[in-house]
Amino acid sequence: MIYDIAVIGCGVIGAAAAFELSRYRVSLLILEKENDIAMGATRANSAIIHAGYDPKPGTLMAELNVKGNAMAEQLCKDLSVPFSRVGSLVLAFSESEMDTVRELYRRGTENGVPGIRILTADEVFAMEPEVSREVKGALYAPTAGIINPWDYAIAFAETAVVNGAEVKRNAKVTGIDRLGDRYLLHTSAGDFEARYVINAAGTGSEAIHNMVSEKSFTMMPNRGEYYLLDKCEGSRANHVLFQCPNQDGKGVLISPTVGGNLIVGPNAVGTNEPDRPKNTASGMAFVREKAAKTMPSLTYRNSIRNFSGIRANTDQDEFQIGIAAENFIDLAGIKSPGLSSAPAIALKAVELLKECGFTAEVRSDAVTTRKKIRFRALDEDGRRAVIRENPLYGRIICRCETVTEGEIVDAIHSPVPPCSVDGIKRRAGTGMGRCQGGFCGPRVVEILRRELGIGALDILQDGEGSFILKSETKTEVDG
Repeated sequence: MIYDIAVIGCGVIGAAAAFELSRYRVSLLILEKENDIAMGATRANSAIIHAGYDPKPGTLMAELNVKGNAMAEQLCKDLSVPFSRVGSLVLAFSESEMDTVRELYRRGTENGVPGIRILTADEVFAMEPEVSREVKGALYAPTAGIINPWDYAIAFAETAVVNGAEVKRNAKVTGIDRLGDRYLLHTSAGDFEARYVINAAGTGSEAIHNMVSEKSFTMMPNRGEYYLLDKCEGSRANHVLFQCPNQDGKGVLISPTVGGNLIVGPNAVGTNEPDRPKNTASGMAFVREKAAKTMPSLTYRNSIRNFSGIRANTDQDEFQIGIAAENFIDLAGIKSPGLSSAPAIALKAVELLKECGFTAEVRSDAVTTRKKIRFRALDEDGRRAVIRENPLYGRIICRCETVTEGEIVDAIHSPVPPCSVDGIKRRAGTGMGRCQGGFCGPRVVEILRRELGIGALDILQDGEGSFILKSETKTEVDG
């Protein structure tokens, strides 16, 4: 089969592009190198929809950040993705940093960010009582938000699949040949042909680009380390709290999450291991030291998880979006604010495809919404109703997050089904609470085994090879 379009990579950028393209009457293929989607930068990040004051005016980053931010709220409503427009503060601790705040205000105004204003210290303290008394003022951006990043990507991908897209996992692209009017994509899952190709391969996008075109950018990924604090700490911050940006990026932040936790981080360290970033003692100490400047009273006794994410930085301070070769589109170097920009980047991809000659009919029957039951978000009447419809919703599996067996089974049989315990976590929220899966983990394994019809020894924690159980230790005997 020759597909109309192949999308390489299924993080939030590739998934958003697939979602947008699935509105058209096309045959669409998504190639993902991992055994699940949203496994790269999308899996571990600050989970923020940035307002758009930071990018330099006139750049694609500025244009797409503001546009993507404006699209996010309605998309999240339509696709049942947790999102809250909590707003953000960029805190200044000196008069020189107030100059930075004023520059960010100028940029934001030029970029078209709505509602931004500069606050006095007293206004900051009224909004955030626990911030340092050293604060001199801040930039307030009410349109900034917090989101579940992997659910955003999964929602895009699932909806694309409902519209007919195909997802091939464990399909790392190893080579690309041009065959007349189409591309032959060599992957670890076999060869595939497509007339148009979109490169959304994250930290792998430079290698993919170089398969079809001359080198034009260099990938320079960095690692960012975080603390996730328990829900009892979640009310310490009401907004996303930034420090003034510097040469290392937006700096260490403190932010509430859509799950009710508090996130603290990241640092920014170059890495040669973009696929498996690790936490380090020095990195976590750096995060604690820098976060204390914003909130001196913050403690880490209620830290429930440390994690490390990856950023697809390049040697250029701009998204690498454009036509790389005939009928071949780069959506590359998508660092922050990539998550915020994702739906707008998807629209840009369609625009670039049309410049290449892509034509297709818009489907009148395209699905653009997704319904997802979150038991803990329902009122009592809603809970009774879903339990009457399916008694599995009456059995709590994850006590910390109030996730039911019904939600887990729904995830297992979703359009892009998980193949691991962490795949369930990303779709249903199990293991996200204080015990980090200590109670629900074995039950999730049992449900996966039952629903997939496989042995317990075949269940993965997450990526390929991450088997949880090595061998049987007990067997049933007669008598």
